[in-house]
Amino acid sequence: MVGVIVLKISKRYKGIIYIVVSAFCFALMNAFVRLSGDLPSVQKSFFRNFVALIFAAILLVKSGAGFHFKKGNLGLLIMRSLFGTAGILCNFYAVDHLVLSDASMLNKMSPFFVIIFSLIFLHERINKVQAAAVVIAFLGSLLIIKPSFDLTESFPALLGLCGGIGAGAAYTAVRELGNRGENGKFVVFFFSAFSCLVTLPFLVFQYHEMSLLQLFFLLCAGLSAAGGQFAITAAYYNAPAKEISVYDYSQIIFSALIGLFLFGQVPDIWSFVGYAVICLMAIWMFIYNRKAA
Repeated sequence: MVGVIVLKISKRYKGIIYIVVSAFCFALMNAFVRLSGDLPSVQKSFFRNFVALIFAAILLVKSGAGFHFKKGNLGLLIMRSLFGTAGILCNFYAVDHLVLSDASMLNKMSPFFVIIFSLIFLHERINKVQAAAVVIAFLGSLLIIKPSFDLTESFPALLGLCGGIGAGAAYTAVRELGNRGENGKFVVFFFSAFSCLVTLPFLVFQYHEMSLLQLFFLLCAGLSAAGGQFAITAAYYNAPAKEISVYDYSQIIFSALIGLFLFGQVPDIWSFVGYAVICLMAIWMFIYNRKAA
């Protein structure tokens, strides 16, 4: 009995560590996407996924797992890939047209939608404490975004929100694939291959010339995305969304720091209050889950 409890605690802690690592990698990815300059979101998405595809293929070959999936998982793999690709395209557009921390925050609405989708489709129950922590963290994020009614900002912000919804649906599928024992490396490979195939026609017919520096930034974005993709997959394989998704908000902290040092973006007082709220909710959830275990 004690061994079972220790195993559960260990897997939860692993999930937390993986999701924080993922948040840092995706913050780096957004910074490199922004640094790559004025290129179409589809072109940026292709290079981002192509690098992840190569890494996933190499890891699959080395592990000897092979390029195959378990029976009955094709629908979930397609769902993960379709919503994930849509989420990336929306997020990249938002990164190019909004303040970096705002774009990241809109994308980090995904944990909120993960819990909703997990409740609806996976029937993972959440208690009042866990629900309150996620809602309060979400309210804290609004202090960072500071929504306005400026119509000139509405379209990028709307796409950024759609990116968060797409990511939430994709990660819910990842969680269920983990429950079914699907190989995490193959999940990343399938998603990356799917995204590359979908964006390849646009890349061929609407290719924009790039400088070596832009290509370098896009390759760095791809490396960061690969790290984030493997980490987020491992996170949801190790723990339910209701226990770890709130820690995904740490990307906002990383994005704010990167935005400060790379782009000279200084958050205002309300943003700092939002950061504090999100961090407090993450600590609260950690202590609560530890006591519950």
